[in-house]
Amino acid sequence: MKRICFAFLIALAISGAAFAQDVRYNFDKNTDFSRFKTYKWVTLKDAKSPGDLLDKQIKETFDTQLATKGLTKVDDDSANLYIGYQAAVDQQTEFTSYSTGWGTGPGWYGGGWYGAPSSTTTSGSTSTIYVGQLALDMYDSANHDLVWRGLGSKTIDQKAKPEKQQKNLTKTVTKMLKNYPPQVKK
Repeated sequence: MKRICFAFLIALAISGAAFAQDVRYNFDKNTDFSRFKTYKWVTLKDAKSPGDLLDKQIKETFDTQLATKGLTKVDDDSANLYIGYQAAVDQQTEFTSYSTGWGTGPGWYGGGWYGAPSSTTTSGSTSTIYVGQLALDMYDSANHDLVWRGLGSKTIDQKAKPEKQQKNLTKTVTKMLKNYPPQVKK
């Protein structure tokens, strides 16, 4: 019984990891983030547009979170920060296998009754999963140096309703900006 419970917990952890959000960030430790009060959206070089509707949703979601961090959006060059993002969807192949039967060996877990041999069948299948990735870059407008970068990725449900997609986007952006402005340890 312990083996079955342990195998179930491992399978649950692996399947949960496949759908969990992965969010990371990095920053320039020599930057004084307290001096940044305003930002302006910029288009990053070679960044592909996800389309007008998704572009608007992404920017509005970031705008909401950045406002909670004390930053104000401006449309002119007086901004302290230039902010840009990149979004992409990657296809990955997922392999799933499972076994039926008991195999051979002694006792209940090893196969059959009291070690009698029996047959085992292992089957597998592959499927394509889509992973959305979102990167946010913040540049010091004075010298155009990258000072902060956040990265988020999550498995995308292609059939999800717009409300669910927005909920996932909001969750990713919130987690991404959780530690902004970063606390520099001295």
